[in-house]
Amino acid sequence: MEWIEKLDGNVIVSDAHGKIIYMNEKAIAHYEKDGGINLIGRDLLECHSEDSRKKILEIMRTGNKNIYTIEKMGKKKIVYQSPWFRDGEFRGIIEFSLGIPAEMPHFIRG
Repeated sequence: MEWIEKLDGNVIVSDAHGKIIYMNEKAIAHYEKDGGINLIGRDLLECHSEDSRKKILEIMRTGNKNIYTIEKMGKKKIVYQSPWFRDGEFRGIIEFSLGIPAEMPHFIRG
């Protein structure tokens, strides 16, 4: 899955208990000051604020997605957190964090 390693955005995957099991190259580099590759094996809940922990637990409990945009140091991102499943069973959370332009077109299609 080289494409996900080279994706221009952060990809982080946890297991059903919230343990980080995968980070792509961009995520490892982005979180280098927090431990980078050593975050693999750590609990997501330990790495987030109280508000974020509540959202993570809600995703785990309900299977609902959490999607939002942020702006940090003048750069906008969309964060897409979603449960992932195997054979219909909740297996964890995947998070994509992708840079987006400050202004972007929006299309309504058929």
